[in-house]
Amino acid sequence: MLDLKTFKSALEQLEEERKIPKEKILDAIEQAMAAAYKKDYGKKGQIIRAKFDLETGKTDFYQIKIVVDETIAIMDVEDKKNEKDYFTKDEADERVHFNAEHHMLLEDAKKIKKGVELNDEVVFPLEAKDDYGRIAAQTAKQVIIQKIREAERTSIIDEYGTKEGEILGGIVQKVERGNVYVDFNRATGILPAEEQIPGEFFQRGQRIRAYLYSVEDTPRGINLRLSRTHPKFIEKLFAIEAPEIQNGVVEIKSIAREAGARSKIAVHSNDEHIDAVGSCVGQKGTRVNTITQELGGEKIDIIPWSSDPKIFVSNSISPAKVLSIEIDEKDHKATLEVANDQLSLAIGKGGQNVRLAAKLTGWRIDIKGDKVVEETTETHNVEKKEE
Repeated sequence: MLDLKTFKSALEQLEEERKIPKEKILDAIEQAMAAAYKKDYGKKGQIIRAKFDLETGKTDFYQIKIVVDETIAIMDVEDKKNEKDYFTKDEADERVHFNAEHHMLLEDAKKIKKGVELNDEVVFPLEAKDDYGRIAAQTAKQVIIQKIREAERTSIIDEYGTKEGEILGGIVQKVERGNVYVDFNRATGILPAEEQIPGEFFQRGQRIRAYLYSVEDTPRGINLRLSRTHPKFIEKLFAIEAPEIQNGVVEIKSIAREAGARSKIAVHSNDEHIDAVGSCVGQKGTRVNTITQELGGEKIDIIPWSSDPKIFVSNSISPAKVLSIEIDEKDHKATLEVANDQLSLAIGKGGQNVRLAAKLTGWRIDIKGDKVVEETTETHNVEKKEE
């Protein structure tokens, strides 16, 4: 005999701990009961449904028949390329497509239920059975487990799907083959080695923050794909630290990043009274320093964005100062002249500064010194990484 008090308590516990609605669990139970009934007592083609009463513990069973016309539309199973073939009831009977346990003709249905129409369902009560048999009981158990898992997966997808594109905080569960697995209570995220900032090391039990860029529903479970190298990770960190970005007064227009080394962000204020760069830097650099610490010391250049490509490209080469700039709209190329003592600063170590500037602005950038005899030119093509 089912202990209803214990059963209700179990339902409430599943709903609270696993966030699975009670109705979904009851639906799983009813489907399991119907499957068990059909396995032991049903006939081929029957549609069996069960209704479980949570208050009494009683289960009622019903057979469903679909109302059809004398002409039944069925797919030609021998030639699936055909749109549809149409057969009369007698022709369909010969092809075993019409099933009296599954279908009911419209004229017969009208004798039972007034106002019935084609494709409606006619419900017939079935005799309740107390003993479903060992195999049927096992089937019911498997269906219930499967449905609860499906409901839990749906619940996790619904919860974390809305968090895609946000920063999540969790606990390192384990580190395996360079991949970091992060526990978020109801789900586990994976931070692949290639999405980690170079030089970072994580230990079990350590708290970690990462950018959730994808929620994948796979046969083996829900995968939360995480990144700490994604340019959007920086954008979301600034949104947390700077209310002006969070409320949209200040916008981050573009980001160029070489994770663990250096990043450039272009910012713009929609309010002339608010300084975009100052909002990101914070008082005495507190805001940008907090983000730099989170990123393991990664240097961040904050650049004022401009709709004028000459100004924007000139700003992007910071901290170097530009003497003059020529813009070639056709080739989307900018040629910058800097003082010779600023040349190495403009190019950066290994060409990093000019490379990031090109990625930030979307322009090819050539840099040359101001003295022809010592002229040096550095060209970097823009590499647009799909985010």
